[in-house]
Amino acid sequence: MRRLDRAFFARPVLEVAPDLLGCRLVRVLPGGARLEGRIVEVEAYVGDGTDPASHAHRGPTRRNRAMFGPPGHFYVYLSHGLHVCANLVCEPAGTGAAVLLRAVEPLEGESRMRARRGGSDGRELTNGPGKLAQAFAITLADDGRSALRGALRIEPARGPREFAVAVSPRIGLSKAADLPYRFTVSGSPWLSRGAGRAG
Repeated sequence: MRRLDRAFFARPVLEVAPDLLGCRLVRVLPGGARLEGRIVEVEAYVGDGTDPASHAHRGPTRRNRAMFGPPGHFYVYLSHGLHVCANLVCEPAGTGAAVLLRAVEPLEGESRMRARRGGSDGRELTNGPGKLAQAFAITLADDGRSALRGALRIEPARGPREFAVAVSPRIGLSKAADLPYRFTVSGSPWLSRGAGRAG
């Protein structure tokens, strides 16, 4: 099976982010059941000091330590004390750049995702960072783990990329809200609520 490598993530975050669209988020549950979704929405967070919305803007902390680690690893944090959010670390270690996974299109294991989401169905199942983390059993224990192999990982897209990429400002931010660092599969019905999805 083909795998992404560290070099894929070691590039500038604004190059990695759109290239993640169409790739697959995979979780293999204990017992072997597989959850899989196609990534349709991401946001880039730059670590060079120009992005005040980035967790890396003020430098390394205990919370964001994984963000400054090697590329191709997960940075997972708790948002507002409620929702787990999963990011992928990019650029060389020490940079503090990452891509937030905002939405995926379910491909496999949808019934198990619904059970984890308390019965949520349709577009509401994985159309937001907290929702997809819950559906894919992503927890704070995944912080710092490799995204290249293991039970939680990113796998390449299947076949050619046959979709247009839309670029827009990120969502729900009070700082740097105008930066065009959000990338989506244009027209996907699985985008975040209120985020210009189709339908």
